[in-house]
Amino acid sequence: MTREEEVRQGLFDGTLYGKAPQVKALTEEALALGLAPLDILFGPLIPALEEVGRRFEVGEYFVPEMIISAKAMGEALKLLRPLLAQTGAKPIGTVVILTVKGDMHDIGKNLCIMMLEGAGFNVVDLGVNTSLDKLLNAVREHRPQLVGFSAFLTTTMPMFKTNLEALAKAGLRDNLKVMVGGAPVTQEYADKVGADGYAATASATVTLAKELMVSLGYDISASSTVSAETEAAVGAMETLMDTWDRVESRAHAVKAGALRSHPPAA
Repeated sequence: MTREEEVRQGLFDGTLYGKAPQVKALTEEALALGLAPLDILFGPLIPALEEVGRRFEVGEYFVPEMIISAKAMGEALKLLRPLLAQTGAKPIGTVVILTVKGDMHDIGKNLCIMMLEGAGFNVVDLGVNTSLDKLLNAVREHRPQLVGFSAFLTTTMPMFKTNLEALAKAGLRDNLKVMVGGAPVTQEYADKVGADGYAATASATVTLAKELMVSLGYDISASSTVSAETEAAVGAMETLMDTWDRVESRAHAVKAGALRSHPPAA
């Protein structure tokens, strides 16, 4: 087995078993060996996550295993994202983006970042579990036109309103457009909390971001077009995440049904 083959196998296994440091190191080595970012993504990484989903569906894996595999994949995406999104164009605007306080999920956010960077935006990623102070300080420092909030859990969605109120109280809401998104989020909820826009996918996030920039009076006629490679990579990941969401929802529904059928003894 050649070293390239060993690296590919190591990336598959590291993602499958959630070994984040290994995935990061091997992604760096794969790039040094000359492997294309798209080859790394579609070769070992996405198939590994597909196998994670299969194991979850048949009951071999549970939510914790899915999460650590996704985190391992995230280490690779941190390295691959800027390479997939390279345009060389002058940024058309700045977006501060984050996962809200109490929520540790970031794959959807990271896919949005890939697409936004590919479209020519300068993106400031505040990461996960983002505090109000971190948000406010970032807006003061970077003076973005747009801010994006992501939530994966229904229990953390109320942080959208909390964040919006904090921005207003700090005098930072004027001339700032706020986008929201995440698996449980809807347009109705976005309207309810007072967000300026909602996007269901990473591709839709780019469209929304450009529309909001225009609404602020910016000329984005010279903005970049997301490369076909980035579109393909993000599309594959979104399909995979959507499959995971359906499988997980089905598993929870089955579990809830079983609990109703067999109520605890008095």
